[in-house]
Order: sequence, then structure tokens, then C-alpha cells
Amino acid sequence: MKGIVTPVEEVRRKIFASIAKVAFDSTNDTFNDEIEAIPYEILGEKAKYRESIYRERAILSERIRLAMGMSLRPENRPVHLTYGMENSNIDEKYYEPPLMQVIPSACNACESNKYIVSNLCKACVAHPCRQVCPKGAIDVVNGKSVINQEKCIKCGKCKEICPYDAIGKLERPCERACGVKAIETDEYGRAQINNEKCVSCGMCMVNCPFGAISDKSQVFQLCRAIREEKRIVAALAPAFVGQFGPDVTPRKLKQALIEMGFEDVHEVALGADIGAVAEARQYAEKIMTGELPFLLTSCCPSWAMLAKHYFPDLIDSVSNELTPMVATARSIKKKDPNVLVVFIGPCAAKKLEASRRHVRSDVDFVITFEELRGMFDAKGINPSEMEGDTSFHDATAAGRGYAVAGGVASAIEECLKEYYTEMPIRIEHAEGLAECKKVLTLAKAGRMNGCLIEGMGCPGGCMGGAGTNISLNKAKVELKKYKDGSTQKIPPYGVLEIELD
Repeated sequence: MKGIVTPVEEVRRKIFASIAKVAFDSTNDTFNDEIEAIPYEILGEKAKYRESIYRERAILSERIRLAMGMSLRPENRPVHLTYGMENSNIDEKYYEPPLMQVIPSACNACESNKYIVSNLCKACVAHPCRQVCPKGAIDVVNGKSVINQEKCIKCGKCKEICPYDAIGKLERPCERACGVKAIETDEYGRAQINNEKCVSCGMCMVNCPFGAISDKSQVFQLCRAIREEKRIVAALAPAFVGQFGPDVTPRKLKQALIEMGFEDVHEVALGADIGAVAEARQYAEKIMTGELPFLLTSCCPSWAMLAKHYFPDLIDSVSNELTPMVATARSIKKKDPNVLVVFIGPCAAKKLEASRRHVRSDVDFVITFEELRGMFDAKGINPSEMEGDTSFHDATAAGRGYAVAGGVASAIEECLKEYYTEMPIRIEHAEGLAECKKVLTLAKAGRMNGCLIEGMGCPGGCMGGAGTNISLNKAKVELKKYKDGSTQKIPPYGVLEIELD
């Protein structure tokens, strides 16, 4: 539903803006009171979305806790909205798994995997739905078809054959969007996430029409650090183009970030350039020599988690090169070890990647484009009104193309053609976790030998990520314009000379 301004998206934006404003403006004496007041300020006095204003405030309070990096309150004992806040009111606070959480009081307990006959049924004479049902689960009542749920085996044959499309399949939207089947049902029929299966792509959150699923955020901690005038450098993911409006050029966005309080802004596409050349070299050295049967890219954390958790036999085939986020952060800190780095991107899963022990010292904060928009709102900054002095000149078209599905594979392929001219190349890519699982299954079966395989957890790639602001189609158009305007098309081999260890 990205690109459609729904009430769910409006409320999320207001939450991020309200939390950022408190972080920027509040004192320790007023802090708790201002946080407690947010549900009343956003929702007012009358219910807009549910049967009761009290339920709406309760749900919003849980969203506020998640947006401040805290966990949901327990359902079996009284806990204040601001309980545990002292542990979050520091910029060292980081995400604690699980990242994605279902707010029980917001879940509508949607029915899962159930076929029903709607009022579109015309009571036709043929009743083909009844004829094809292998279990005799369809009865005719007053001439119309009715499905006996106790007999139905959910095969869907009745739906396929109905000439009026009168039979529908009810599914949880969150469950349908999850490519690893991590959405399950609790004892009350509500959705719950199996954290052993979840790879934190955030597609369940994007597709829940009740706003019952949310991820944790570091907006509050980042805003406090900015307020305290700490030196912070922004590392901006390639998918940024178009995310803040069609009139917001890279130059304007960079200036808006400077106005926000960041010391400098760098393109993560520089790290992508480094990764493209490095993984091209790895392909040449390990795949062409037979050391590895195939090579899996590592830039998408959900894809990498999928490979490692579900296909542990393939771990050695996952590229060990630095992801663009980490490569960029290390290049920044190599020049100035005393700055803090915030990765700003479209990805929810990057939040967990940055919390890993070997990455934690490189990336200090991670926020999404959606969260950054709330920060702009809190500061009254309109990026379209900015007039900056400089734009970005750090990266090539290849690195910037990492933002879209197939872009990683394309960048590596271009580098292989340029620097290993006689080498045969076999490239594959998959997008969306369900498709990624299929490709990895084929790889495990030996049907992808000799391949470089790009995997993207989100349909469409990074530009379809959970933390984006616009539709994928609009984002693709803007990215193409940005790539076409790049001075360099592919990175020079010498980009590997940047020492990042």
C-alpha cells in the first residue's frame, strides 16, 4: 500500500513527528508528561477509526513505545506508557529483537485461508463449484451455493471454476505478504509473529490494513543526539530519490539534512560501488575456479538471513564482502573516527544488521525514509524549499542502481565485463522472499552452479522496502533519471584501494 496515504500511514507519520518534537524540545522535567500527551494530541476526543477512543489511545500508546525503541507492555499487569523510558532516553539505546511486533489490541483477528460464497452468486443451474469439490463441501440453499467449512479442505477449485467470481478466499493480508510463513495465530485468533522464522523484511507491517504490526525505531535517540550537538554524518541509501517529493533534488535533500543538524551527507551508493567491484572479483576468483558452486550477494539483510537460517548448507556461498551500508560507514569513520554515522534508507531489516556486534561500531543509528519524514515535520523543514550548494558526486550509476531489484546483479555483471573480459558470466536475481526461497532451493539442488545470485527480500528491491514513502513505480522512474544523470557509469577497479579494515 506504499504510495497511498491511508489513515494508518497518516497516524504513523504523526507519531514519528510527535516523538521527534519531544526529543528535540523537551526537558527532563517535562519529558514524561509530553510523551503521555501524544495519544490525546493525535487522536483528539472522539474515535475516528475504531469503536472507542479509549481503545484507539491504548493502541497508539503501544505504537509510541515501539517508535521509541521499547517493547510492548505486558497484557497481564499494569505498566505506564513511559515505563522503561529512562533506558531509551540515551543515544546508545539500540534495537532489541524482536524488531517486528504485533500489537494485540490492534489486530482484527482476520480469518486465515477460508473460502466463502459472496452475494455475487447467481444461483446458476450448473453449480460447477459443487461438481468440482472433491469433498462434497458445497451445499445449495435456496438455489445458492454455501460452503460447509467443516468439510472444506481449502483446495480452491470452487473459486477457480465459478463463472461469476462469486467465491472469495479470505487471508490475513500480513500472512499473505510474508514469504517465509512467519505469521501464525494465537489462542484468540490474532496474528502473531514466529520470531524463529521472521527475517524482519517488514512486508507484514506494510500490508496490515489495521496498522496492527509495527517495527521499533531509533528516531528518538537520534533526535536527542542531534539536540546535544553531537557530530553526526548521514549515510543516504541509493533509494532516496523521489522519497520526499518530485521536486526534492539530491541537492535539496542534502541541504535539508544539513539544516536538520547533520554535519555532512554521503551516498551509500559509494559503498555499493565498492561492493560491486569486490563481488565481481570474488566471482572471478571463487566461482570460475570452482572453489564455490555459486555466489550469493549479501547486501540485503533479509535475503542473507533467509539463506543462513533456512539453508545453512549454503552459508559458505554467501558473499563475505561488506554491505554498502557498512562499507560507506567505515569509509566515513576512516577519515574521521570521532563522528557518529546514521544510515538513512528504505529498509527495516537494516536496523537489525546494524545491531550486530561486528557492525555496531560502524553504524550508530538506522532510520527509514518514513521516519526521517517525521523528523522533518517536527523541525518544520520542507526539503522542497531548500537551496543547497552541493549535490552528490561520490558514486556511479552502477552503485546507485543497487536500489532496485536486479540492480545489484547488473552492477556486478558490468564490472565483470569491464575487468574480466574473457570470462563467461551467469547472473540470476530474485525478489520477494517467496521467490528467493525458490531460487535457493534450486541452488541447493545444484541447478544454479556457476551463478552469481542476487536476492532482494522486498518485491521490487530496496525501493519497495517497508520504510519508503512512495510507490515502487514512481520510485523506479526517479531512480532511472538519477542513474542516467550520473557522471560515471561503473566504478573504477581502484575503488577497492579504499582501506576499510
